[in-house]
Amino acid sequence: PLPTQEDLAGLRCRLQRVKALARLAQLPPVTTGASTDLRSRLEQVRQLELQIREKKARNRAAPGAHPSGDIGAAAAAAEAGEKPPAYQRFHTLAQDLPPGLTLPYKFKVLAEMFRSVDTIAGMLFNRAETITFAKVKQGVQDMMRKQFEERHMGQIKAVYPTSYRLRQEKNIPTFGNSGKKSDYQLTLEPVLGEEEKVDGRPHLSASRLLERRKEFNRNLVNIVKQHHKAFLAALSPPMVVPEEKLTRWHPRFNVDEVPDISPAELPRPPQEDRLTTAQEVLSTARGMLTPKMEKALANLALRTAEASAGEPVVSKASSPASTSSALKGVSQALLERIRAKEAQKLQALMTRDPRQEERLAMLGRLPAMARILRNVFVAEKKQALTMEVACARMAESYNAQMSPGEMEKHLRLFAELLPDWVGIHAIRTDTYIKLDKGKDLGLIAERLTKAAKEAEAL
Repeated sequence: PLPTQEDLAGLRCRLQRVKALARLAQLPPVTTGASTDLRSRLEQVRQLELQIREKKARNRAAPGAHPSGDIGAAAAAAEAGEKPPAYQRFHTLAQDLPPGLTLPYKFKVLAEMFRSVDTIAGMLFNRAETITFAKVKQGVQDMMRKQFEERHMGQIKAVYPTSYRLRQEKNIPTFGNSGKKSDYQLTLEPVLGEEEKVDGRPHLSASRLLERRKEFNRNLVNIVKQHHKAFLAALSPPMVVPEEKLTRWHPRFNVDEVPDISPAELPRPPQEDRLTTAQEVLSTARGMLTPKMEKALANLALRTAEASAGEPVVSKASSPASTSSALKGVSQALLERIRAKEAQKLQALMTRDPRQEERLAMLGRLPAMARILRNVFVAEKKQALTMEVACARMAESYNAQMSPGEMEKHLRLFAELLPDWVGIHAIRTDTYIKLDKGKDLGLIAERLTKAAKEAEAL
């Protein structure tokens, strides 16, 4: 029989493969030198692999080795005189402040200003340029779109005194600025340790910038803590909360009422002839200005005097509560016991661990989630659902935005508190959740509310 079109197409395909193999066979062979070089490189790789395996085996077999691989590696590196890796040396920087210790808005702005100043000063310092306030001011204003003055630099110096060395210097090139070269300029120099050097010269590294930023934020929180301490002392009855255990402010403590930071005194040019205070301007120019200008200067002098008092301002809410007319006739001893009990609850609230706070928030959501979970199983008409499907259905039905991962935490909390109602079973590669639909939802809600109250009382 004659060959068909399909047979001819198959023959052509085979012929093309044969021709391709023939072309490959005609390629020049690998030279002896190249082959030797490849073999030597492969041998080096094998030797390195053997050395690494031997080193790991010695570390595991070393007596008294720590069970944690990271700590054991750091100890081995220290014994060998090597620096431990950066993630071990700077792990403390990842420990942030408790989320409940919020800062006033003006303090947050000052912290952002310090970060911007540090970023600009770090670039100039590492390039061995003289850091003038004029350069930093322009850079900060470009980054933040906010006004940056010497007063803010004084506040930074007051919060973090060892951050910069400030000096008045002259004969500094201005590079087109309006100031003259012979004029004094305020200069900044980051204060660094002897160990922070590269090629024999101090270097402001990224890790050091992060450490300085954390230190600045801690100092700001410590300032707020001092005002918070004064607030607690003025309560009736007074409260004393250890600062190291404080995780959130008192509910009646208004953070935004914390007074602004008084700027530290910045260095001035020697033999400065200009007047430095509003009072001096007023006393000198009295009788030479219009009445409106004199009044404005007087108001400025008054505000300056009030700001320089420097005394911690206690919030209005901190004044002792006077006995209202509604409490007349109530025993004073009973009132004292009630106030003491309330103070005890508030102290427990202010020192509560953030993880416990997260668990309490989850417990508060469970009664509403219980009804949704039962409806999901009723709608699916199944005795058990995969964890993925259950979390997706719950996330779609819950009234707040929540990721499937967060929803899974709540479902596992159901299984922990009510194992007779919710069960979680791992079968092969999947995790299933099972629900007893015959349970009374009213009793379930009561048990969940009771668990939340017990956890809150801890």
